[in-house]
Amino acid sequence: MEALERPLPKPSSEDYAAARLLEALVEARLALEFLNRGLVRNAAGKAFQAWRALLAALLKLELDKLAQKAKTEEERKWLMERAVPRIPTTKMVRLSQKLEEVGHVGISAWTSVALDLHDYQYNGPDPDMAQSKFQDREEAAYAVLGLVREVAKRAEELKQAVKWDKELEQALTALQEEL
Repeated sequence: MEALERPLPKPSSEDYAAARLLEALVEARLALEFLNRGLVRNAAGKAFQAWRALLAALLKLELDKLAQKAKTEEERKWLMERAVPRIPTTKMVRLSQKLEEVGHVGISAWTSVALDLHDYQYNGPDPDMAQSKFQDREEAAYAVLGLVREVAKRAEELKQAVKWDKELEQALTALQEEL
């Protein structure tokens, strides 16, 4: 858990993607912990944070490809200076689409789930589905579990792409055991 308290390396650093991946794994584990305690709204928030951190890691890893596909210099600059370090919530759908364009199949659909969980965190269950896509706690808990599984799966796939160390391995193993 102390991994969340450490300062992040600079986005230009080689260690940035690994640090964000570690953050994703720790947040995902916290989501499961909250689920086990019956705190579904808190779990939804942690699952969203885990997904957002995973997106940051992927954007950093794919930055060269994304910059090549950018249509303008302004877009390239925005990717490097704003998108990677901040992952604006309002741009997560578009950033996910860009990641799909460079080979990360299905990431947009999971981003939609993450954003729905983000809404649920703030609005809670909504039988009318006007402010939340989840009518009850059980629907949201199911989505949290699915998103956490996807974080674990995608993290495992990144073992060769980041500087994988003992701490990342322990975080992934702990998450997989919880699942």
